[in-house]
Formats: sequence, structure tokens, C-alpha cells
Amino acid sequence: QVQLVESGGGLVQAGGSLRLSCAPSGRTFSTWTLAWFRQAPRKERQFVAAIYWSGSNTYYAASVKGRFTISKDNAKNTVDLHMNSLKPEDTAVYFCAAGVEGTYKYWGQGTQVTVSS
Repeated sequence: QVQLVESGGGLVQAGGSLRLSCAPSGRTFSTWTLAWFRQAPRKERQFVAAIYWSGSNTYYAASVKGRFTISKDNAKNTVDLHMNSLKPEDTAVYFCAAGVEGTYKYWGQGTQVTVSS
């Protein structure tokens, strides 16, 4: 059974930093893309960042480029989202997702990130 388990959310002041981790399990993800999405209250889920599990190519939403970094920790087998210079508008539930060719089949349960002004 495939599982994506997120961790690392919390409350932080504007300008601060947080690191989210996603631990995938249950299958081989070597040809898959791992991504982070977020959903704020009363808004649609939006793409944040993605990385190929077997490579180093990364992709970012314009709203987070230069502030967020997605990376793999091969020792821990996780995909991490390093978030710097956080803004109140980054407040959302952040979801880890796994997919192929832009279709995300597996999703985590989400972790709350709250940025206070």
C-alpha cells in the first residue's frame, strides 16, 4: 500500500523558515515525480514545487521561486520542502503527492503551515 507521510508543519512568524518532509513508501518511485501542493481556506489546491525522484530537475510555482527549495534526502528517503522568507499568504495545508507525467495518483494527508504577520 502506497503511503506518503508529511511532517514538519507548524506556526511561524512572517520572514521565518520551516522545513516539510515527505516520506513515501509502498512502491518504487524511481520514475515518478514527487511534488508539494498547498490549499488555503476557500481556495483551490495549487502546485508549489516538484522534483524527479531519480534526477535533480526541479520545478516551482512563480509565487515561491527563490524562497522555497525542494530536495531529496537519499539517506532518509524523503522529499523535503525548505521554506524561507515565509509570508502570511503561504498559510495553507501542504500536501505531498506522487505521480507520473503530471498526473498525481497518490497524496499524503497534509500538514498545516501557518504564517503569522
